[in-house]
Amino acid sequence: MSILERFFGRKEKNSSNIQGVLVANAEIDNPLSLVVVFDTLPENNSKELTRLLRNYHSSMKQATCELVPELDFFGLAGWGKHVISMVGFKTPYPQESIEQCVAPAHYPQEVKEQVRATSANIILYYKGYDTSPLEQYVALAVVAGALSSMGAVAVLNESAHTSLPAGVFKSQELGKHSLEMLREGFPLTSLFCGFVKYEVEDIEGVWMRTYGADCFGLPDFAAHAQGHHEGQKYSDIFNNVLRYLLESGAEMAAGHTMQVGKTTFMKLRDPLDDEYYLQGPGTTLVVELIEEDECNAH
Repeated sequence: MSILERFFGRKEKNSSNIQGVLVANAEIDNPLSLVVVFDTLPENNSKELTRLLRNYHSSMKQATCELVPELDFFGLAGWGKHVISMVGFKTPYPQESIEQCVAPAHYPQEVKEQVRATSANIILYYKGYDTSPLEQYVALAVVAGALSSMGAVAVLNESAHTSLPAGVFKSQELGKHSLEMLREGFPLTSLFCGFVKYEVEDIEGVWMRTYGADCFGLPDFAAHAQGHHEGQKYSDIFNNVLRYLLESGAEMAAGHTMQVGKTTFMKLRDPLDDEYYLQGPGTTLVVELIEEDECNAH
């Protein structure tokens, strides 16, 4: 099969990577994705990207990359069960999409301005054979990290309404345990899920919520905070709860309670009819913090 045929995959059982030949999984209809933005699209250099991937982690010595020579940046990268399709464009990513990911993100304004001014992008799609959404995101982040050494400015996750500077994902920054850091050390709410704060007209306080948890088969969480100063508190609560649900396989729904502090519990409810701004894209549960005696009353 040619690289173009393998890029679009084939719907056959056991058609995963064999003997280092990358074949996209055509069974994936809605793949997870990340967008990597650049000032200038990197050189079409499969050898350099292969080198960067193999140096990313000790378990990736068999990683490989194939790019179509005639196109700007179009091809596959992969190792083990993972296949990432890459499509590059010498044009800015749509400004509305950039703004959705950059405005709520948590890094300096001067870096955000650099991201807004980028003029090229590479979209990464997970087209491999690992069924875990977390492992899929980790694989996408690895390729983004390799591309950060080829001039990337930032990594965007549209599903999560967030972004991070590309340098965060460099193997030099993460160290020899880079995969473990991405899998376990990164807060889920830093990139794989987003943490967004926004003010609603005529409503005091600040609403805070996650985006993108539906990609993991989990609900998103929201809370009505007193002000922006409570951002870290709710970000930590949301991250810890999402991590617990992901690792335990437990489920939560409206009416459930969970201990989140020494004497603090959270009670979950569905959004009210007039809380339209909390709707979608999947299930959103509103967190209300209560004390232990209130929890016992319920």
